[in-house]
Amino acid sequence: MLVTLKNVYKIYGEGLESEVRALDGVSLDIDQGEFVAIVGQSGSGKSTMMNVLGCLDVPTRGDYFLDGTDVRELTDKELSHIRNRQIGFIFQQYNLIQSLSVLENVELPLIYQGIRADDRYDMAMEALERVGLANRIKHRPTEMSGGQQQRVAIARAIATRPPIIMADEPTGALDSHTGLEVLGFLQQLNKEGTTVILITHDNGIAATARRIVRLADGKIVDDHEQEVDWL
Repeated sequence: MLVTLKNVYKIYGEGLESEVRALDGVSLDIDQGEFVAIVGQSGSGKSTMMNVLGCLDVPTRGDYFLDGTDVRELTDKELSHIRNRQIGFIFQQYNLIQSLSVLENVELPLIYQGIRADDRYDMAMEALERVGLANRIKHRPTEMSGGQQQRVAIARAIATRPPIIMADEPTGALDSHTGLEVLGFLQQLNKEGTTVILITHDNGIAATARRIVRLADGKIVDDHEQEVDWL
């Protein structure tokens, strides 16, 4: 099993009257190659779930095993290594560095991995070709549309060829047509074997995933698979 959560809690202000259980005893398994949408309204715990799954945060209690590794036992440096090697992140607001070119933005995670310059260029260009932006490598993010910026973010996420893509509201800042293009690209990555975890509040967006896990008040209230029409 690629991802295993066992009775996971994420508690803020534990023991205080104002204690908040953002995750409240969550157990979840995700296998390699799945496309899972984690769905919930604001305050449901879905963002906290993404932070825990993405090794951006650790549980207060419970166990998280990522590809057999006990995440709670890792140091900050080891968590950073996992984020850089095993997970590609796509965010709603792109999180591109405005002062860098498209190519430089995509190369960043490869630099963190210590990949030498020639290989780094080749891997970044391969990713940009996949998203149709190989002819825009010298542009700055501010010179591009929202949809193009999100494609740069996708290229950055896939440049390291991670086994997991984690997409947090990836279409939230896009028009519906461009959003569908992004979702179609996530489906294509999944067809190729990449595990995709999509965080969203939108049931229509979630419908593009093969499996829907619904959260409310920090608990899983529904978990089912479905037939999907590929975009």
